[in-house]
Amino acid sequence: MLVWRLNEPSDIVKTVEADESLNEDGCGQKSEGLRGAKVIASFVKTLPGKPGVYRMYSENGEVLYVGKAKSLKNRVTSYTRLSGHSNRIATMISATVSMEFVTTTSEAEALLLEANLIKKLKPRYNVVMRDDKSFPYILIADDHEAAELVKHRGARNRKGKYFGPFASAGAVNRTLNALQKAFLLRTCSDSAYENRSRPCLLFQIKRCSAPCTGEISLEDYQTLVDSAKRFLAGKSSAIRGELAEQMDKSAASLDYERAAVYRDRISALAQIQASQGINPQNVSEADVFSIFQQGGQNCIQVFFFRAGLNWGNRAYFPRADKSVDAAGVLTSLITQFYDDRPVPKLVLTSVDIDERELLEMALSTKAGRKIQVYAPKRGEKRGLVEHALTNAREALGRKMANVQSQAALLDGVKKLFDLPHQPQRIEVYDNSHIQGTHAVGGMIVAGPEGFIKGQYRKFNIKSSEIEPGDDYGMMREVLTRRFSRLVKEHDDDRGDEESLAAHWPDIVLIDGGPGQLSVVKAVMKELGLGDVFVAGVAKGPDRDAGREHIYLAGKKPFMLEKRDPVLYYIQRLRDEAHRFAIGAHRARRKKAIGNNPLDEIAGIGPSRKKALLRAFGSAREVSRASITDLMLVEGISQPMAKIVFEHFNE
Repeated sequence: MLVWRLNEPSDIVKTVEADESLNEDGCGQKSEGLRGAKVIASFVKTLPGKPGVYRMYSENGEVLYVGKAKSLKNRVTSYTRLSGHSNRIATMISATVSMEFVTTTSEAEALLLEANLIKKLKPRYNVVMRDDKSFPYILIADDHEAAELVKHRGARNRKGKYFGPFASAGAVNRTLNALQKAFLLRTCSDSAYENRSRPCLLFQIKRCSAPCTGEISLEDYQTLVDSAKRFLAGKSSAIRGELAEQMDKSAASLDYERAAVYRDRISALAQIQASQGINPQNVSEADVFSIFQQGGQNCIQVFFFRAGLNWGNRAYFPRADKSVDAAGVLTSLITQFYDDRPVPKLVLTSVDIDERELLEMALSTKAGRKIQVYAPKRGEKRGLVEHALTNAREALGRKMANVQSQAALLDGVKKLFDLPHQPQRIEVYDNSHIQGTHAVGGMIVAGPEGFIKGQYRKFNIKSSEIEPGDDYGMMREVLTRRFSRLVKEHDDDRGDEESLAAHWPDIVLIDGGPGQLSVVKAVMKELGLGDVFVAGVAKGPDRDAGREHIYLAGKKPFMLEKRDPVLYYIQRLRDEAHRFAIGAHRARRKKAIGNNPLDEIAGIGPSRKKALLRAFGSAREVSRASITDLMLVEGISQPMAKIVFEHFNE
């Protein structure tokens, strides 16, 4: 027996039996020609009756399915039967040529590991959560004498108190806006704080108490910080009561201006609670999952409740086979959902999920405290679930209507370009630059379900041979890099036709006229890709929308009727590519603005850089200085002065 221990927090052991049919590397690949139930049966005799996770592989090495089991031996044995399987499972078994196994110390650990592998590998036959974006939080940072109120997304490494998650950036921004009015906390960066000599505009409009210039003492500011933390932790009634009491005292002492400040702060807190929609009375911390199924599609609405407030909701449309019931889809999504997210005390579901007690045990193990998971039948909690279910039903209806309209548009594109089938992948390219500087090429992707933003790509123009502003040269570089890589992936994964089809465009759309089109066709010819359909879309006279000319190789340019839906669709594709390319260009330009030319000079470290800037005021003035002037700066010798001078005066 060959045993490898993985670097997991728990005692997880990867076990592969070494017999005559295994490869030398012990990966579990069976002899050529053996597949399906037979290859699965060959593993059964040596599998342990322990909990663990198994992976099923296709002939080309693709992971078909990831599953967990209380007993690996019993579960894998079930796949060796020739009947009693759904079409999905039967197809999966027949495609299996290899398996891998990981034993765990408990079934709960197996459930967590299964979720982690599904999210990472996205197997074809599993329920897969498609949207994996991180959620935003509100952070009150404690790593400064005056705590900062800020929106945070990503790893929580900064010292402070995190509140969330919020369903969207919009929900965070609205809450932050009201918190500024209620507690007057600063939102500026530490560097801006340190360099203030007088209060900024936020102080004037009563959105900050200006601790940076001493308008409020640090002790009093800390009181505001503590109040904000208490409010976000669920003590809203107590905070509002304290403010009301202070307002009454100020009014009684005829300090009406101060009383008005307290009144405005109370109003801001009320605004936070009013903007949250449904705010439960007896549920302080919970996530609500409701699933609606229709037409083989699934929508799961997740509502977040923290501190007794509704902090937003988000819809998920997991990829799942039609044969998987609501409970199975919901169970799989919940385990994947909490793979890298904090778990609340309570998880409410619209249906009784599979293996509820096991899921509770796994989530409790992950969170380090007791977690409850159940489907409420009555009362306020059931009302929350029903509300989420209504939203799930409406969201799925909108999505299916959008998919149907999208299909009609793609049919129109098919007829317009006389394609043999409805296009499943359209790639649109555009460039963005300012007089050739910080040039970026952008690629956006669209398909039957709309824009596929996870497959957008940007290309920083790298070639030194391209003249500034040479749009043709930029387009040539972008297309060459993109399709050279696609050709290489095709050669490496020739056996996986389904995967190749998913990433090979049916249409390449270029923002440009005959010049750009000829460049693209030349690139395709060089790469031996003459069968790729390419079209150019050029803005019409005076760059008016609706008067675009469409260019095809070997044909005269033509226009569509102004009210043609296909024309609007092509405009949307072009505008999205333009938006993405401009965004990538601006990001690159913004990053470059922060760079200092002195950083590019060998031998100029932080100390010499600081000395030069102190002496001359800016990098531009350093570039104009003579060698003699440079030598007057502390730490700059004659050889170093010569290096600096020559860097700017080649």
